[in-house]
Amino acid sequence: MNIALDATPLTLTSGGLRRYVEELAPALAREYPEDDYTLLSDQNFTGPSAGNLHSLTRAVPRYWSWGIRKTLRETSVDVFHGTNFEVPYLGRTPAILTIHDLSPWKNPDWHVGASRVRQRTPWLVRFGRAKLILTVSEAMGREIASHFGISAEKIRAVPLAASSLFQPVEVATPPPCPYFLFLGTLEPRKNLGALLEAWQAIRETSGAELWIAGRQRADFVPLPEIPGLRRLGEVSDAELPALYAGALAFVYPTHYEGFGLPVLEAMQCGCPVITSADAAVTEVSGGAALHVSDTRALAEAMSAVSGSEEQRRHLAQAGILRSRSFSWQHTARKTHVVYEEALGK
Repeated sequence: MNIALDATPLTLTSGGLRRYVEELAPALAREYPEDDYTLLSDQNFTGPSAGNLHSLTRAVPRYWSWGIRKTLRETSVDVFHGTNFEVPYLGRTPAILTIHDLSPWKNPDWHVGASRVRQRTPWLVRFGRAKLILTVSEAMGREIASHFGISAEKIRAVPLAASSLFQPVEVATPPPCPYFLFLGTLEPRKNLGALLEAWQAIRETSGAELWIAGRQRADFVPLPEIPGLRRLGEVSDAELPALYAGALAFVYPTHYEGFGLPVLEAMQCGCPVITSADAAVTEVSGGAALHVSDTRALAEAMSAVSGSEEQRRHLAQAGILRSRSFSWQHTARKTHVVYEEALGK
């Protein structure tokens, strides 16, 4: 097969959307060397490459309505995989559409700049432009079927995985004081206000700082200057395992997720996880994390974990065991089955 994947998420510097494409594409290329894979976008991007994995940028007018159709014909693409809520509006090339979550529709305040997604994706779904819908958790599959009013038979849930770079490591230089860690895109949906409030409530008794790492989106209200709060900004992949490994716990009080990839990354590094009771995150953790439903419970969980080495060890071991249920090889194989279904194989 000749498969094209939308490479637009690779224009981002970090985050779950970028991780999805940069891990899935090479995994597919490794697992299916007889296929050809092309990362395709109308914008410049940086991404992985291999013998049967190529990159192509076509900056043409009316890309999604006309330009991409011409490119798919010229490159003899069999299936197009829209990795980011979008597929070509018209054309005969079978298309697969990944819907990561319903956050653009759940709360417009979570995605101020997502008006195009809110308008175009329902049209693409309801008029059947995508042969099948891919999503990243069973919980999200149920939500998508209900929200768009489509049959569950058209939806395929294929879980993500943590990159192999996330492994337990020995921290060469211990931090000057213990710290809780949040890592992810800084955006309204992540509920960092509750995290800040919970941490301040137990900071004195725990003696722990709060470290915040990740790309800050334009619609995120910057955090105040508070002693003990460290804002690390974007952190390179090479630094992430040690950052997870050195933390008392990874704290991720998100309002809503389609999967919650940072939770799995932390668990794979052997970092205890405290997170919300969101359905998808709960599905991913599989009982290997502490789930809380409000700010008071969050503070209590942070206090308990900081004060108990035994509980931290238990959560770390449970997280490592749970993370072994996921791999990009598995994700690639299940995704490839969906490509074959789209072609009627």
